[in-house]
Amino acid sequence: MTFTIGFILIGLLLVAMALAGTMLRRLPLSATMLYVVGGIALGPLGIGLITLDPLDDSALLERITEIAVIISLFTAGLKLRLPLRDRMWLLTLRLALVAMTISVGLVAFVGVYALGLPIGLAILLGAILAPTDPVLASDVQVRSPKDRDRLRFSLTSEAGLNDGSAFPFVMLGLGVVGLHEMGNIGWKWVAVDVIWAIGAGLAIGALLGTLIGYLVLYLRRVHREAIGLDDYLALGLIALSYGVALYAHSY
Repeated sequence: MTFTIGFILIGLLLVAMALAGTMLRRLPLSATMLYVVGGIALGPLGIGLITLDPLDDSALLERITEIAVIISLFTAGLKLRLPLRDRMWLLTLRLALVAMTISVGLVAFVGVYALGLPIGLAILLGAILAPTDPVLASDVQVRSPKDRDRLRFSLTSEAGLNDGSAFPFVMLGLGVVGLHEMGNIGWKWVAVDVIWAIGAGLAIGALLGTLIGYLVLYLRRVHREAIGLDDYLALGLIALSYGVALYAHSY
């Protein structure tokens, strides 16, 4: 498939989804389900216009999935307007940390004793399967900034945090199978992949988000400057946070 045909197909798909938006709200379907069906129809199982090899095109697929996950997590975070002192965040922490850690352990247990996997691959499988998907769960997430439903808030916030909390388990699985340096008795994994990666990632996101927010408020209140192109501002903040995190080796 040439780039020309690819752009035409992507454009047609996005226009069709935009025009069918109101119809989808009346059906028990999500946009993600239709995207998956469209991908299958265009892929090797369909008409074969999209042919990507998981090994030969692994670098491209990795970047595409990274961009998709980052944007979906950012949009999920924009829906959460409760202050951090609100007690509803305790439910989020229990889900994203305690429940997900237990889920990783249970999946790893099944992988070892039921599937016969090596312990490293079993941990990696648990880290991949345990986090919930913010895209697939979009229909049951927070509907507006004023939505204080406990169930929807917990699902939205947990979906935004669990990828970060699953990261150390991914690196642990890779370290056990010998694909990642863990240091003696795992000190490097604890110091870098757990403490530094999670702490620096949270700090970078919070700092840049706060600074951009204050800058926008300052321009609006003091200089009466209206900030337009909010989508560009969001994409710029995503790219800036991602780049700083890479530069700081926290991702």
